[in-house]
Amino acid sequence: MEDWLPEFDHDDDHDHGHHLHHNTTAVITLIMLRSCARPARLLTRAPSRPWTSLSARSSRPRTFARTFASIVPPTPKARPQLDKITTLPNGVRVASEDLPDAFSGVGIYIDAGSRYENEYLRGASHIMDRLAFKSTGTRTADDMLEIVENLGGNIQCASSRESMMYQAATFNSAIPTTMGLLADTIRDPKLTDLEIQQQLETAQYEVTEIWSKPELILPELVHMAAFKDNTLGHPLLCPQERLGAIDRNVIQAYRDAFYRPERIVVAFAGVPHAEAVRLTEQYFGDMKSAPALSRTGSETSLDSLQSSSSSSSSSDASTTSSSSPSPAPQQPSKLLSKIPFFKNLSTSTPRPASVLNTPFTPITSADLTKPAHYTGGFLSLPPQPLPLNPNLPTFTHIQLAFEGLPISSDDIYALATLQTLLGGGGSFSAGGPGKGMYSRLYTNVLNQHGWVESCVAFNHSYTDSGLFGIAASCFPGRTAAMLQVMCRELKALTVEGGFSALNDIEVARAKNQLRSSLLMNLESRMVELEDLGRQVQVHGHKIPVLEMTRRINGLTVKDLRRVASMVVGGFVENRGKGSGAPTVVLQEATVEGVKASQVGWDEIQDIIYQWKLGRQ
Repeated sequence: MEDWLPEFDHDDDHDHGHHLHHNTTAVITLIMLRSCARPARLLTRAPSRPWTSLSARSSRPRTFARTFASIVPPTPKARPQLDKITTLPNGVRVASEDLPDAFSGVGIYIDAGSRYENEYLRGASHIMDRLAFKSTGTRTADDMLEIVENLGGNIQCASSRESMMYQAATFNSAIPTTMGLLADTIRDPKLTDLEIQQQLETAQYEVTEIWSKPELILPELVHMAAFKDNTLGHPLLCPQERLGAIDRNVIQAYRDAFYRPERIVVAFAGVPHAEAVRLTEQYFGDMKSAPALSRTGSETSLDSLQSSSSSSSSSDASTTSSSSPSPAPQQPSKLLSKIPFFKNLSTSTPRPASVLNTPFTPITSADLTKPAHYTGGFLSLPPQPLPLNPNLPTFTHIQLAFEGLPISSDDIYALATLQTLLGGGGSFSAGGPGKGMYSRLYTNVLNQHGWVESCVAFNHSYTDSGLFGIAASCFPGRTAAMLQVMCRELKALTVEGGFSALNDIEVARAKNQLRSSLLMNLESRMVELEDLGRQVQVHGHKIPVLEMTRRINGLTVKDLRRVASMVVGGFVENRGKGSGAPTVVLQEATVEGVKASQVGWDEIQDIIYQWKLGRQ
């Protein structure tokens, strides 16, 4: 190896041992470098190249070839558009999202609902979805039931304030059969007198059950008080005095008004678009367009009341919207006739004779295009009676709401994040990730006040308005204290400094939780299907999930504080030009041996005014 070892110049003052150590270290280092470099040269040397001595190579000028590949950033590719929309000549819109899976979904969404009902049609939306999948011109009721059972999967019909939904998730091979079934029940129902009477009796049972549960009926009453006598304040539950007035003529008038091709969206999930268009043309292509009527969008709030009331009513009950109002002009005579209304709400007595003789009034363009006018107000139910079982607890229920934002608002993502940030729930929870145990209503309310049974934020969004607020229940006699706590938490969303001000950590947590909830819910075929159909109704297209998450990611503390100040301050500017006043619905509880004075509207107004909530 001496022929290639380099020469080293050493200072004469250094001793020999140091020279040896220095030379040895250099030699070892060079040997290691050569041994590491040799395989690279072997790989790159041409086979025909002759071997040369080390001394010959060391005399030649060295050239170093680049041995590492350069990194070229990948060109960003446009994400393939999975959703497609086609409009048939008669106005029916076909939307599809081709995400393959073992199950596919098909849904038919009609621009109908209690919002558009006039006096003659009041309560018909509730009965309409009860009449789904009954006898048709080609099938008996038993045949329909047998087909539904054989299809498997999930088939349902539900009504809401701004939409009538017929949807199903089933095996891929069963989609044509399912489409035929849905088209049959929508286009060719028999609507026999016996079937209508049976569903009216079922509706009577549902109404009675829901009115016996404050946690289910109060969301209805909040809408009735917030949008008094107009649009979103119309009853989704059929008023009891209307049950005797609804017959085949009313149902047929409802169908004639809303079941038009230009008001229908047919959505498919997991089905190629060409096949979706073919099936829609087969079953709806010959549907004739009626004289033009103006069209608005479809409700986009979640129907939480459906799951809540399923244990006490049939699974496809139409009374299943989380934001279902109870009657404003016509109230169930057994209870609502006794309700004291204060300030913005006036009493109205039952009118059974006039209700039964309501003349036919056709739906006009004004009924379809009238904006939702937020009025605000106060509604107090009579105290709950003592339970038959003395061991069962009773609670005071109270809901405080302000006008929210429509689904098309740019700030809807900030408001949804605020709802997640407030969170809340019941006094008992299994906990665990994603359960909201670190939300404000848990940490500041449920964990601090033992007399609070439940406290949860809600946000209902519609095409041109909405409701945002807090629903709570507490021990009897704590109504004023409960309202103080609710006002404190809403006001804390708007302050800029101090311990209660919004901070980056909790906002980031709420954004993560909202994104997680959005993405996990869309794993369900039924949710994916409903999301597609309703978005096409509202926006005319589907907003991509990536766009939603991008907008959620971009939210800041300032954005949330600004939107909170606008909503709870009563400064929302929607088409209906709302009043900005608060909405409060209250039902206090009674306890045996305890006499407590009820909280009146004046006291409630004073508490809300002290916290500077609502338009002053």
